[in-house]
Amino acid sequence: MPTSAGRPTAWCERLHGALDAADARARALAAPLSVTQLNWRADPASWSIGQCLDHLRVTNEVYSRAMDESLTGVPGGPVETITPGWFGRYFLGTVIDPSPRSRKSKAPAKIKPVATVDASVLRNFLASNDVARRLIDRAEPYDINRVRFPSRFAPLIRFTVGTGREILTRHQDRHLRQAERVRANASFPADKPSAAAL
Repeated sequence: MPTSAGRPTAWCERLHGALDAADARARALAAPLSVTQLNWRADPASWSIGQCLDHLRVTNEVYSRAMDESLTGVPGGPVETITPGWFGRYFLGTVIDPSPRSRKSKAPAKIKPVATVDASVLRNFLASNDVARRLIDRAEPYDINRVRFPSRFAPLIRFTVGTGREILTRHQDRHLRQAERVRANASFPADKPSAAAL
């Protein structure tokens, strides 16, 4: 939804651009791969490229559902930028963003990837990003720095919709980087490709 000046809000435009970039990265990374390559892991404790994409898909679904349910009543916006509060900034800095302050933690059970993916994993990830785009458009007229939704993993924690969208955007970058490192691993198999479903 455009602003009164007839253009998209800055945060909406930025996040649409981030989703487009994530889609392009995922296609370049996974589309040429066979199912064997998609499921290859450097070691039993690490994730495959397919698991990274599946984790992003299910995280999109869980967060998007919670945020969508919070968008009720008078919108009260739009706003131009996302401004996380102190806890949102702390969460982004210590859990989501790769940095010396980041804490490594296991994914909650609700957003763990499947053990083995099939060739539809890329298509399903891209579809989840289309859902995210529609949520962004629906949220644009709201004051996303005030509307809050309960975390699906810790109900006492309530993020703003803006912070939730920021979490998902940076979370995608983090795990796409992880998947790219898997592809760059010297032991990654040179399988005869039967391209992942688009």
